[in-house]
Amino acid sequence: MFHITIQYTTNKTLAPKASLLRQWAKMALSKKVISAEMTIRIVGAHEIALLNAIYRHKKIPTNVLSFPLNIPNVIPMVTPLLGDVIICADVVNQEAREQHKSQYAHWAHMVIHGILHLLGFDHEKKKDAKIMESLEIEILQSLGFTNPYKVLRG
Repeated sequence: MFHITIQYTTNKTLAPKASLLRQWAKMALSKKVISAEMTIRIVGAHEIALLNAIYRHKKIPTNVLSFPLNIPNVIPMVTPLLGDVIICADVVNQEAREQHKSQYAHWAHMVIHGILHLLGFDHEKKKDAKIMESLEIEILQSLGFTNPYKVLRG
């Protein structure tokens, strides 16, 4: 069972409906866990720039940030708490336009990308990036979206 809280701190019309965000999140989660609780927070450029400055020391807005929740294993939990995925509507929509991608395809990618970070995936090293990207492509294709990296790589 998945419990996914959706929060909007920016205009809701700038992002997909909560039901779609949950659908994409559940698909990503179901590839690796049987139950989880998490939050997806949709924000504006100011909030994500502030978070990016505090946690990554980069004073610019970014598309998605993930904040895994690290709870000691000694605390028994029926449903694991994964953490939060913060997505900037302004940046994601701008990137979709610039990269000539459908808005929903790019949003789905950002949701999946953020959740994979919560699940421990990383793209700092080439080998790890290949694993993470392959999983993103697989999940997106199961949702009917094309490879998001094909557009970027030509």
